Amino acid sequence: MSNKASSRPEPVAQEHVPLKARNVAFDWAGTPLHWVPGDPSTTHTINVLHLLLPAGERWFVHVYKQALPLIRDARLREDVIGFIGQEAMHSQAHDGVLPHLRAQGLDPEPYTAQIDWFFEKLLGDRTLPPGRARAWWLRERIALIAAIEHYTAFLGDWVLNAEALDAKGADPVMLDLLRWHGAEEVEHRSVAYELFLHVDGGYRRRARTWALAFGALVFLWQRGIRFFMENDPTLRDGKASAKDFWRGGREGVLPEPVAILRSAPQYLSPSYHPSHYGSTAQAAAYLARSPAAVAAEAGSPGGA
Repeated sequence: MSNKASSRPEPVAQEHVPLKARNVAFDWAGTPLHWVPGDPSTTHTINVLHLLLPAGERWFVHVYKQALPLIRDARLREDVIGFIGQEAMHSQAHDGVLPHLRAQGLDPEPYTAQIDWFFEKLLGDRTLPPGRARAWWLRERIALIAAIEHYTAFLGDWVLNAEALDAKGADPVMLDLLRWHGAEEVEHRSVAYELFLHVDGGYRRRARTWALAFGALVFLWQRGIRFFMENDPTLRDGKASAKDFWRGGREGVLPEPVAILRSAPQYLSPSYHPSHYGSTAQAAAYLARSPAAVAAEAGSPGGA
């Protein structure tokens, strides 16, 4: 497929906003282990984010710092710098949940050590000669991040609209973390794809790295759910099950599996652009009332 600009879909202009990192903080003292009351399966399915995201988003930042010298467009460079700041803050915020889990008898380190290996070793820097091989590996990782960001934006849009979590009495501090993060994912949802288009944009690479990213996310997520359910000290013979995931989708406390599957042809469509999915206005409206984001804006970070 041609990589000429004329063959690329146009972004939605009003969906672009300047990006800034918000120095949020959250107080977990009152958050129970099963923060979705009576639903450990849903709780731990979403808790996998706290295992995957700190290492993953540190990796995003590391790769994008290497990509900065390749950027020839001033606005895109500014967006990437804003993206780096937001992703670094996301990593820190989710990392902050891990001591709380540990204090409640669920030590995440055996699993987080595997995630660290995945991002730092398997997807980390390689000893490659300068030139084409090194450039190929950098572009490959930029394309992987664009595919992953398609799903983080999907999840961000989902959690902003997941009223079933409120109806079920989910912990407000955890919901604020998830929705603050989700809103920023919607806010910057086009950056990773625009960077991919800027440095490469090839369709075969887009499709190949989507398959790798989707397969890795499914594999790591189901392993994380199993880890949480099997190691939850309050559960007897805790087990993860596909039935619970489908049930959560029907109830609206988890994304619907069918919606997840429908997101694949969206990304693989030649007319795809992230700005066509999700609402920056909705994200901005949540960030304007998020307890953590409001406190950060006032200069006194603190959770709900």
